[in-house]
Amino acid sequence: MLRKILLFIFLPTVLFAQNEGKVWTELGVGGKITDDLEWGVDVTTRFGGYGMETFFPQASLKYKVTKWFRPSIDYRFIADRQQAGYYTFSNRINFNAEFRHKMERLSLKSRIRYQYGFNRLVNSALYDPEFDQALRFKLEAKYDLNDFLLSPVVSGELFYDPKYGPYGQRINKARVFAGFDLDLNNAHSISFGYLYDARINLPNPRNRHVLSLSYAYDLSWEEEKKDKKKK
Repeated sequence: MLRKILLFIFLPTVLFAQNEGKVWTELGVGGKITDDLEWGVDVTTRFGGYGMETFFPQASLKYKVTKWFRPSIDYRFIADRQQAGYYTFSNRINFNAEFRHKMERLSLKSRIRYQYGFNRLVNSALYDPEFDQALRFKLEAKYDLNDFLLSPVVSGELFYDPKYGPYGQRINKARVFAGFDLDLNNAHSISFGYLYDARINLPNPRNRHVLSLSYAYDLSWEEEKKDKKKK
């Protein structure tokens, strides 16, 4: 049954959509304000056939309510390249609810995100799940291999347009990711992998095959290491 549902969603997109190759990179830094409150700043750059296509810095706050529940909020400023060659600018706020569960070496995460984009001046009449209002549902699994540098990670995400309209009240984008995290056991976090990004149930569907690279530095790691040594 699940196989039939996935074929129903993805097969028309695979057959009739445009296929594009991309490279997405992310650089970030973060730390702790208190034991339960974390901050983060990162910059994501997306490259395609015409060079840099999208660029957005982001600032985030995440609060640890319990071991398994961590809500957060993000602000993102977006520069997006249009087909004519010029860039348009917009803003977006993300409200996230993240749930975590660990079973020995297997770590599971789920995230519900509501995103709200505003001040999008060009093509505002055309809905885009990447920049406009959307509900997003993501599941991720990571397995820690014993005495091995790489930990495999897989995830899937669905975008849903909650608004009424010609193309509203439906799933309009799906993402599948497979890659690895480097287990460095220090302040550096590095991950890489392949992301399949499909726009569905919308005019002009397209598939994006993405090489994803991410690096982050945790400023609080050195402080925690010093505290452990003192104890």
